Amino acid sequence: MTKSNTALYGGRRLLKKQVHLTENGKNNQMNRKKVYWLSQISGWLVLSLINIAIYASFSDLTFAHVLVNLYLSFSGICLTHIYRSVIKKNDWLSLPLKQIIPRVIVASILIGVVLLLLNYTVNIMGGQYGLSRVRLGRFLFSTFNLSVVVLVWGLIYFSVHYFENYKKAEIESLIWEAAVKDFELKTLKSQLNPHFMFNALNSIRALIEEDPASAQTAVTNLSNILRYSLRIERMETVSLEDEMQTVEDYLELETIRFEERLKFNIKMDPPSKKIEIPPMMIQTLVENGIKHGISKRREGGEIFVSASVVDAKLKIEIRNSGRINQDSIQNATGFGISNTKHRLSLLYGEKAVFSIKNNSENEVLTELEIPIGGTNL
Repeated sequence: MTKSNTALYGGRRLLKKQVHLTENGKNNQMNRKKVYWLSQISGWLVLSLINIAIYASFSDLTFAHVLVNLYLSFSGICLTHIYRSVIKKNDWLSLPLKQIIPRVIVASILIGVVLLLLNYTVNIMGGQYGLSRVRLGRFLFSTFNLSVVVLVWGLIYFSVHYFENYKKAEIESLIWEAAVKDFELKTLKSQLNPHFMFNALNSIRALIEEDPASAQTAVTNLSNILRYSLRIERMETVSLEDEMQTVEDYLELETIRFEERLKFNIKMDPPSKKIEIPPMMIQTLVENGIKHGISKRREGGEIFVSASVVDAKLKIEIRNSGRINQDSIQNATGFGISNTKHRLSLLYGEKAVFSIKNNSENEVLTELEIPIGGTNL
């Protein structure tokens, strides 16, 4: 697949995701409106029913009193809806807490006073009582009660939005982190193929004049690897069995170059064959072992690759002849080791284990443990 086709494919996927998110956003917005109005109406109606029940327990309940309380609920719905509009218009939700608190308190008192004045007006106009019954103490007490109701309304409103914004920010952060990881992994994987192909073609070029028959065999091995490389272009993981086949093709290719100086053996436990792993990871480590270990020895050496399942983890061991500088490995910036560390970190976090060390005087041991059951992406 060409870079332009890959970009087109990625663009289409991104467009589909954006459309899907837009549609979900519209649906969520409609659901939020329904929940808001349902909460508004039910909350203020419950307040009216409580007032009616309290009034009925102390005196005779009249139809006029029921209407007044219903009017109070209607006024509360209208005023708090206006209050909500003011909050949104002035972007109170983005203000720090020390600026929100005084605004909410003042708004609650003002709305409480307006609600009480509307209630008095209806009672006086309806003949429930006259101005002579209006007392300062009762006025302040009623204002306090209604202001507390509006204050509770405000606390609920701000709390709901706070937790929604917190959850939204957390989800967006996770999506962004996953997108960055996905981009980095694709970048790392795109670096694998050119690096490997360059080395393989150099090996074949050296054989063409010296041993055409061996060069022909090498081309066959390389074609198998190229086929594998093209197949994994759009795959995040491959089966261990497929990866090991590519490793074998690579080692066969290197055996032609090293002749008797290279011997290898590959062993897989049956349960491990179908486990999914990042593509080209084992091949890269094997290539690293040959390049920095066996190729530097005049007598060559051996490389042994094994895979098994231990404690719900895939354990891979690569043993190759040679010796490494342990200090330089800790701060490795070479392609094989640094690439492997980075990919494992992105895919599995702390769940994967990778180590490379001198196992004996003339043997390097590379160990890799991958959790079975998928990546963190």
